[in-house]
Amino acid sequence: MIYWFLIGAALLFVFLGGLRAFEKAKVANIKSFAAWALALGGLSLALLLVLTGRGWIAISAGLLFGPLVWEQWKGAQGPRSGGGKTRPPPRAGGDTMTAMEAYQVLGLRPGASEADIRDAHRRLMMAAHPDRGGSDWLATRINQARDVLLG
Repeated sequence: MIYWFLIGAALLFVFLGGLRAFEKAKVANIKSFAAWALALGGLSLALLLVLTGRGWIAISAGLLFGPLVWEQWKGAQGPRSGGGKTRPPPRAGGDTMTAMEAYQVLGLRPGASEADIRDAHRRLMMAAHPDRGGSDWLATRINQARDVLLG
């Protein structure tokens, strides 16, 4: 009887410690952990089914869910070519940016002063810079907008 109490107390301690760790974790880390836990649970279940003589269930589940898992895994890997950099969507009018588009990218009204343009550029680049987890394409568009407006 006392052993069950000690085991329960230990499990509660581990559970509360896990909650504390999840409280400080980033969402991407939690998703990654959940994916690994699910994968290991599925593999364990498949192994138990094979060991108990019900391997046909594991094989049929693999055939049923295999393509779905494969597509999800490929989607999570992202594009391998181009060094992992995002490519811009194709533009209908070519690669040149008009002044009106530049004002829209920087979130300014036409006729904004040079100081306003520089401030908007600096503010947006602080949020969208690739070194801070932003997009290469978006940073390029912000720089292009500044260059169009400042000459």
